[in-house]
Amino acid sequence: MRAKRLAESVQQFNKDSLPFYLSVPRDDLTLFREHLAGIELTLLADEEILSANPQHSESLIAKMPGNHLQQVVKSEFWRLGLCLNYLMIDSDSYFIRSFGISDFMYDDVTPYTVMHEGKELLGFAARSGQAKIRRNFIKDRAAAQNYFGRPGRIYDFGPTPIICHADVWKRLSEDYGRAHGLSFAEMITLFPNEMLWYGEALLYYKPIPIMPVEPLFKVFHYIEQYEESLALMENEKVLAENYLGIINQSNWDKALDLIPKKKRSWKSLWLKR
Repeated sequence: MRAKRLAESVQQFNKDSLPFYLSVPRDDLTLFREHLAGIELTLLADEEILSANPQHSESLIAKMPGNHLQQVVKSEFWRLGLCLNYLMIDSDSYFIRSFGISDFMYDDVTPYTVMHEGKELLGFAARSGQAKIRRNFIKDRAAAQNYFGRPGRIYDFGPTPIICHADVWKRLSEDYGRAHGLSFAEMITLFPNEMLWYGEALLYYKPIPIMPVEPLFKVFHYIEQYEESLALMENEKVLAENYLGIINQSNWDKALDLIPKKKRSWKSLWLKR
């Protein structure tokens, strides 16, 4: 169970005792309570987060694919008013070394922003002759730029975990969303990448200072990346020199599936400050 692996890693490495929130569909709460018994966290229902924004159309929410809906849930967490900054992390992630406030916050109010040019993934694409990876990477990020009319370099703002500031989501909702007559669920339906919406809104509105950092976790988008890393003898001890954790994306790593994928709503978790 991916969520349990993540929760156990948080409990092991959370040196500053940051509060930990896990959101699941209401129908799955009992199942997760059973499997996560004894681990310090707060369980939330996805529906509680979604209902915090009355703009969401029930009919649209009902027909959204699970991987799109989980982006809405993660991104609307700020509306609960529990914190100003939070670490958005998916359940296919886990920590491999101690972490605390200083890993995520530049100062008392300013978070670090995951912002880079994707050269690790693009390097893998070049080595493996996967030109399609590069084309799709550039295509998606150029599309996100175009929504805000931003020229210049292409940036990536992921993978999760990323640190989110509520004021960025608020400006995206109140300025961009209102001007275009869109709820956040409609934005995700239009362009399903919450990290690019967040990053481009941050660059456009600048509600907070931008303190860029490289990805916090080592991500294996493809099994070939994982196999390449093993060949280089990059074990957890080696990766922990530069990363807080690891992401084995669930589109290829199915060893920890508990709920069959076709029935599963994606799980999203948060640490908050």
